[in-house]
Amino acid sequence: MQTFTAGRSFRNERQINDAERKKIELVFHQCDVGKKSYLSREDLKIAVVMLFGYKPSKSETNILMGNGTIKDCPGVPLEQFVPLMARKMSAEDPYEKTRQIFTAFDVHCRGFLKLDDFKSAFERVAPRLPERTVLEAFRFREVQRLRRGACLMSQRSSSMGRTSLESN
Repeated sequence: MQTFTAGRSFRNERQINDAERKKIELVFHQCDVGKKSYLSREDLKIAVVMLFGYKPSKSETNILMGNGTIKDCPGVPLEQFVPLMARKMSAEDPYEKTRQIFTAFDVHCRGFLKLDDFKSAFERVAPRLPERTVLEAFRFREVQRLRRGACLMSQRSSSMGRTSLESN
């Protein structure tokens, strides 16, 4: 599905799966203080924090409340909340969390990771993790990177009509 986003560019939106839909419903029920069958403005803010990891601005909250409320209901009911959050979740960049994790590991802002970066990151977040496990994770990452590089090299070589060995 392709949609136009905020006057900038077209973006392909993915469909959310059943697990994500259930997570949205679970968050609704956890945030529905007093079991009123709708989320108030404050409940909605907490739900966004639980689902997306940030507190929505006042204007975003106004937009969500405006799009989610129905006549004769002072808040956002479940049947409006699920599609509202599903649209928001499907428009989310699937690689954003990966970028954030990479940035946290890349403390020297080099654009690549060394074994020392890996070790220091794991020492901070999991100090009891055996060094062997960290080394295996780093080696796995290196193998994946090399496979992608080899794949790209073979694609480039085949597109030029010869193998990389023939060019030497």
